[in-house]
Amino acid sequence: MKILATNIGKRKEIDWKGKKVTTGIFKYAVEEPIFLDVEDVKGDAICNREKHGGIEQAVYAYSVKHYDYFKALHPDLHWEYGIFGENLTLDDIEETKVHVGDTFKVGEVVLEVTKPRYPCMKLGVRFNDMKIVKQFWDTTKSGVYFKVLQTGKVKTGDVFELMNSDKSKPTIAEIYLQKKKNKFS
Repeated sequence: MKILATNIGKRKEIDWKGKKVTTGIFKYAVEEPIFLDVEDVKGDAICNREKHGGIEQAVYAYSVKHYDYFKALHPDLHWEYGIFGENLTLDDIEETKVHVGDTFKVGEVVLEVTKPRYPCMKLGVRFNDMKIVKQFWDTTKSGVYFKVLQTGKVKTGDVFELMNSDKSKPTIAEIYLQKKKNKFS
């Protein structure tokens, strides 16, 4: 796995169908390295600390390989790295193969896989189409949240090196599907 883009977002207030929505989901790629801290990415706006950021969700990564699936569903959207609200756009991360607790060295940082991302209405706001929320739920292309075990900087081109994996632990896709089952049954 390699970082194709490092992304941050600013706090943004938008009018969504007559309602004021404050969000940090409008991420954009930056050229300089980004600092991954214990509870968030430095310089990246987190507008709802109850649902985003924190030790278990300090960094969000998403695979560029998943973009094509959603591009087919949203062909008129302006596609750019960070569109899913990810801090790290990776060349490939597969939720069916990444296990909770897997640890990786990347740049100066050590990361631990914690959980999948569950879509909320802010993803719909970002796509300007609430259909994306159900479309996202209908896949296992959730992306991966990481805990930061060793803080530091990462940059475009840095490669993830697997340090430890316990195949007896559930994959991100398994956790995601269980949550989906509980949510919609």
